[in-house]
Amino acid sequence: MTTLAAPRAARRASGPPAALALPAAATLLALMNYCAPAATLADTARGLHAGATAQIWLMSSISLGLSAALLAAGGLADDHGRKRTFVAGAAALAASSVACALAPNALVFVAGRIAQGAASAALLVTGLGIIGASFGQGPRRARATGMWGAMVGLGIALGPIGAAGLTVLGGWRLWYWATVAASVLLAVAAARALEESRAERPRGVDVPGLATMSLGIAALTAAITWGRTGWTAPGVLALLAAAAVLLAAFVLVEARRREPLVDLALFRRPAFLLSVTGALVTGLAVIGVMTYLATMMTLVMGLSPVEAALVLAIWSALSFAVALQAHRLPARLPVRRLLAGGFALAAVGEFAMAGLAPDGHWWRLAPGLAVAGVASGLTNAMLARLAVESVPADRASMGAGANNTARYIGASLGVAVVGAVATGSGHDPAALAHGTNTAMVVSAVAALAYAALALVIRDRRPAPGPLSPVPR
Repeated sequence: MTTLAAPRAARRASGPPAALALPAAATLLALMNYCAPAATLADTARGLHAGATAQIWLMSSISLGLSAALLAAGGLADDHGRKRTFVAGAAALAASSVACALAPNALVFVAGRIAQGAASAALLVTGLGIIGASFGQGPRRARATGMWGAMVGLGIALGPIGAAGLTVLGGWRLWYWATVAASVLLAVAAARALEESRAERPRGVDVPGLATMSLGIAALTAAITWGRTGWTAPGVLALLAAAAVLLAAFVLVEARRREPLVDLALFRRPAFLLSVTGALVTGLAVIGVMTYLATMMTLVMGLSPVEAALVLAIWSALSFAVALQAHRLPARLPVRRLLAGGFALAAVGEFAMAGLAPDGHWWRLAPGLAVAGVASGLTNAMLARLAVESVPADRASMGAGANNTARYIGASLGVAVVGAVATGSGHDPAALAHGTNTAMVVSAVAALAYAALALVIRDRRPAPGPLSPVPR
């Protein structure tokens, strides 16, 4: 028995190549697709005859499907098979991309993007869960989670550039056909190369938890998206009220279940709190700003969408490079200190970028983008590592789901807040520049607040084992 266990343990410590390569490729594809409309919105809107309100949904609808499905996909993957969920996610991304490519109007396109979000959720959380299950704690897992985090930055960079290039070659629909092809290849490769893994003690499907959580997060994300047209609109207020009721019901349901979708006891763990709040602030203070910055460069500085995407690549290229090398940092440095340093650097970068002007040159933003890129690479790698190490080993996908849910709810809120602040003074170039600079400062303050929190919260507990039952 010892003879058989030793090779198995060694294989888990090193991890099979496919257990890193395929989740990394899936994360790259999901993030590229998530960001692609930033460069093709004008062409897509013209092709679908979409008005101003519809354009908000063209950009943001994927966030609704993504944030609503992340936790559910993580729980299902842990209990019913990570490989199975991963392959299903790739197949669903292919099918939903066909719907987007063939969409005759904005309504069908938005429905397709929501479905793309749900499919991407399955890929993101199961990918990180597969890494957590395949690589034992230590340098190899740090390297693997760093690679996963690097793909986040690279996807954000390449998505707008790739979509803009394909739009020039064959129109905006060509991007979605390319996504179909990539998703099919990913599904076939995963079905052949990945090994199945699941929790040692699978749980039954928590239907009440799944329903209340998914509907609650969907209502919240829809309210945030719709709120950009007016926060006091009856529909927005109704969605916010529904979200509050559903999420409160989710907490009550989970507190009474023996095998909940989300173990509420996790929130008593400082490392888990750091993981979730860090992801939330990343969405709010980093993704929100960077999503809007490319648009502001076109409206304020007169850059083309491709030029703006290339300038933004300064940030994402450094994010990619730093995340790849983050595992080389001394193991004795606590993750919370690395997170504090990363978010402090993000604040420095955003303060440095707060000088956008109609007569300015793109290089004025370059130093801030470079500093913010280093920060994002460090924080993406550390948050990915914390997402799987702050939960029991057999709940890695659920940990990834919680982390990514917070990230994309934060991103939805961040885009809404940055958009409101950036356009609050008017829509001429000077007013947009002033509003964007204000949004940079607000985002920097949020990043600094998290850096301080990371230094204050201390986790003296050993590595997480099985959770004790939630008190009833």
